[in-house]
Amino acid sequence: MRQTILVTGATGTVGHEIVNQLSMQDVIVRAGVHSVIKGENLRRLPGVEIVEIDFNDPDSLHAAFTNIDKLVLITPHSENQLEMTRNLVEEAKKKGVKHIVRLSALGAGAEPGIQLGRWHREMERYVEESGIPYTILRPAGFMQNLVNYSAESIKREGKFYMPVGEGKVSYIDTRDIAAVVEEVLLSDEHHGKVYELTGPEALSHQEMAALLGEVTGKQIDFVDVPEEVVRQAMLKHHTPVRIADAILELYAAYKAGKSAAVTDTVQEVTGRSPHNFRQFASDYQECF
Repeated sequence: MRQTILVTGATGTVGHEIVNQLSMQDVIVRAGVHSVIKGENLRRLPGVEIVEIDFNDPDSLHAAFTNIDKLVLITPHSENQLEMTRNLVEEAKKKGVKHIVRLSALGAGAEPGIQLGRWHREMERYVEESGIPYTILRPAGFMQNLVNYSAESIKREGKFYMPVGEGKVSYIDTRDIAAVVEEVLLSDEHHGKVYELTGPEALSHQEMAALLGEVTGKQIDFVDVPEEVVRQAMLKHHTPVRIADAILELYAAYKAGKSAAVTDTVQEVTGRSPHNFRQFASDYQECF
């Protein structure tokens, strides 16, 4: 019998890539999506089932968790993310799930850390205390967020904006996170492990702009902007105040150089080097 793996948050930046890579393995992938329409492009992948999940409605979880063997647990940044995670872990316990891979964040174990890290650590604890074998992955910020949040301004103006000064960050390519997820799901030797995942280098945003410019052949500049400007922009787009403050605290950590550590974990777990920023820029240059 092929094992069935449920991936929650399957249309997100990392979830989508995990589903994509798992679809090439001899498993059934159940992609948990907030809206079936948004998940349509996943349905075309081999061995992928789509199931609608409302994280806030425990009743909607029953069908999604029926007859699954393993769970890739991804939840969105939201004010009730702790409650969502608790609901998902409780359902996993009820349904006898055999392994949970939790997508957390780099710095979740730091003391005192930042608010985002403290929230992630609390969610990790739900998983650790569930009694289910688990693996926790703590990735750095995603290279693909540059596509998600800055591609439009790069295309239009040749600029991207963040309040991070000259701080270096060890961003990771989501394809490498997915490769680690695939590896830990298909082998029992990673049970009880916590892996901190980064790219192979720490770069400033000015250095990233220069690399993007080299790859695309156009002038691309990074613009350091005041925190308050970013805060007002987030609030204008209805980001909850607590989430906006937590994201700005993360940016302040970037600015202070606290996110420059590099680990070899991707290489150790997958047996191959993670993508560097130049490779990422080259592979995604059409977006910019």
